[in-house]
Amino acid sequence: MTISKYPVKFAALLGACALSFAAHAVEPLKVGLVLPMSGPFAAYGKQIEHGVRLYLAQSGDTFSGRKVELIIKDDTGVAPEISKRAAQELVVQDKVDILGGFGLTPSAFAAANVATQSKTPMIVMNAATSSITTKSNYILRVSHTLPQITAPIASWAAKNGIKKVYTLVADFGPGQDAQAQFKKTFTAAGGQIVGEVSTPVKNPDFAPFLQRIKDAKPEAVFLFVPPGEQTIAFMKGFAERDMAKAGIRIIATGDLTEEDVLDGVGDNALGIVNSLQYSEVHDSPENKAYVQAYYKAYPKDRPNYMSVSGFDGMQLIAKTLEKTGGDATGDKFMAAAKGMAWTSPRGPISIDPLTRDIVQTIYIRKVEKVAGKLQNVEFEQVANVRDPGKP
Repeated sequence: MTISKYPVKFAALLGACALSFAAHAVEPLKVGLVLPMSGPFAAYGKQIEHGVRLYLAQSGDTFSGRKVELIIKDDTGVAPEISKRAAQELVVQDKVDILGGFGLTPSAFAAANVATQSKTPMIVMNAATSSITTKSNYILRVSHTLPQITAPIASWAAKNGIKKVYTLVADFGPGQDAQAQFKKTFTAAGGQIVGEVSTPVKNPDFAPFLQRIKDAKPEAVFLFVPPGEQTIAFMKGFAERDMAKAGIRIIATGDLTEEDVLDGVGDNALGIVNSLQYSEVHDSPENKAYVQAYYKAYPKDRPNYMSVSGFDGMQLIAKTLEKTGGDATGDKFMAAAKGMAWTSPRGPISIDPLTRDIVQTIYIRKVEKVAGKLQNVEFEQVANVRDPGKP
């Protein structure tokens, strides 16, 4: 037969093919994260990294036969030029297969064109402005959008006797999204916005804004500010002015009371009703296992929604590579990721095949003390919430 005429050449050819395949199979999967690891938003980067490393540890640092190599670059926070440069370096110099992280909206916007030009999948693990996924066909999001978590709390307020609300949001993409969605949903349900204000993203002085709110005498203030120092500062000023005694409640997106800052806010947070996709005390087997593993690995920190987004970002990569046979090239990866569904520590989630945004349950929670510890206790939920900020 034809093959038997050339046994040596054929054997050599087979050997070369085997070596080529083996070389491809052992190529590491390079994942580059752009995160705020220093500066005022360093807690974001820390939590996302914690979740990422937890999933890697549980997977033996290997996805579909490829050892995962993690490369992290610090963009320091709201510094889009640094974020873009970091993404470029990861793609061009480090030759990463996948980009991830992106703690804040300006960071994600800055890197979008890098993902497009290089056809590199880009997984957003926190940044929450609705339009981010429209900036590149290579962007997927596993966190949330502000409209997605705002609409449920606006509906809850209207259904529970709150008729007049003053809105205070940070003056950048997520804050603008939150304010617009709250007004749209709340007024459609018969509520009234009695005042609104946008505050600086960096180092705002809340004193004049708090006084303005108090003078307007709303039944509640809807609040969105970047979690961390600003949450603590706002709550301190709110308490000092006895605004609760004046009959003003706080309703908010759950960023305000996320676990990483709850202890810093202290008892001033008690009673705040908020909406988000994750709580440390979410009652599911997956979350109980996640929380246990988190505290074992990071006993000085508390797991929050950002850590879960890091965990799920890696889970998305792993599950997508199972479908592609380990192939992380841009178009194949994106096609396989669309419509992906799995059970997260937060509950059932999926990737919308049309928008590449996450679909998930949003929980209405109230800050209470559980075994002496401040927690976001879930008491209502809205399943399968898509981003209402997109058509």
